[in-house]
Amino acid sequence: EDLEVALEEDVEWIGLSFVRQSEDVKELHELINAKNARSKIVSKIEKPGAVTEIDAILDETDAVMVARGDLGVEVPLQGVPLIQKMIVEKAKKSSVPVIVATQMMESMIDSMSPTRAEVNDVANSVLDGADAVMLSGETSVGAYPVEVIKVMRKIIRHIEETASINKVDNPPSNINDPRYVSDSICYNASQIAEQIGARAILTMTHSGYNAFKISGHRPATNIYIFTHNRKIMNALSLLWGVQCFYYDKFKSTDETFYDISGIIEKAGLVKRGDMIVHIASMPITERGMTNMLKISNV
Repeated sequence: EDLEVALEEDVEWIGLSFVRQSEDVKELHELINAKNARSKIVSKIEKPGAVTEIDAILDETDAVMVARGDLGVEVPLQGVPLIQKMIVEKAKKSSVPVIVATQMMESMIDSMSPTRAEVNDVANSVLDGADAVMLSGETSVGAYPVEVIKVMRKIIRHIEETASINKVDNPPSNINDPRYVSDSICYNASQIAEQIGARAILTMTHSGYNAFKISGHRPATNIYIFTHNRKIMNALSLLWGVQCFYYDKFKSTDETFYDISGIIEKAGLVKRGDMIVHIASMPITERGMTNMLKISNV
């Protein structure tokens, strides 16, 4: 019944609690598809069985959450830190967004400032490369809901601006995969953008696939996604490093590249002379698989 309401409201992400195996995720996908809905699934990892089955779950889910509260009850508490790091690492390799959640700033339910251990916890989650860190009791029942967000945001921004985020070198390996060329271009766009000091990676997408793949490589470059599909715009905001723009013009490839470069320049996200990396499908009007990469200056 809850799911039906969520799908009627066109919710972008639905959290599935107490996942034990990949079949749980498949079942929810079937229910979503039966309603012709587009909602994506966040599988909450909080049972020992889910930890054991994490590879199969990552193959089926759209995102995962390391739900440390219940996980710390279900497994020995000293095991949670390494389980968290393992899940974050595997999620990045699978280009699956990963959220670290529960008790991150617990002391701020009653206090105006966090403990230093909590600051380290948030910082380490960012350094590990989590897509998002999540507050629970701090904002639902805490006395300082706005302050705790400000503090967490300050920690995140400082770490992202001053440290290197942990990433995995994960080039596509299965040449028989129908998306092999597309995946290779997403991988190499991330590599090239860092090599040349590009200010942005720009791509067009309908399904959001390129956004997931590029984000999974954690390039030290902003990722700007242009889409005519409004349904995915909010959903993609969960992804690490991704900012989405609505764009519904389909001209020639060069005209489109010029157009979207102008959009981010006007938004103040790049300036004249900055190098940017474009990826797209050619011909662009056919909206097929990604098959080209171009480096240019704004």
